[in-house]
Amino acid sequence: MIALDTNVLARFYIEEDEPEAKRQHLLAARVMASPALFVARTVVLELEWVLRGGYGYAREDIADVIEHLLGLPNVTVENWEMVSDALTDYRAGIDFADALHHAAGKAATFATFDAKFVRAAAKRKLQPPVTLVKAGG
Repeated sequence: MIALDTNVLARFYIEEDEPEAKRQHLLAARVMASPALFVARTVVLELEWVLRGGYGYAREDIADVIEHLLGLPNVTVENWEMVSDALTDYRAGIDFADALHHAAGKAATFATFDAKFVRAAAKRKLQPPVTLVKAGG
């Protein structure tokens, strides 16, 4: 089994005209054809960040990339179900990192200072509930 770094996945999914990027895209495609690949959930998190922050991909396009990755039969994604749950919440408007952190939670509540996340989580009725940390408890 081959574990993949984010840069290999990024080069696989992003096609650019620069010669070195084209060369790396072909190499990444060759690696992606391997029979057994492993992707850590942190790599998926970083891939979302690269696509969004580095390349300006739209939410729906990023979600399509992650969904494609999750569906590849030769790829084992760490905590596949957790990443899949986070992807569902991401498609519904929750930040991917927040959704992934929440999906990993094994607690009665998820505490944050992010009021936007609290509102989005309440709208989706996420469990465990997401609560806003306030002064005085």
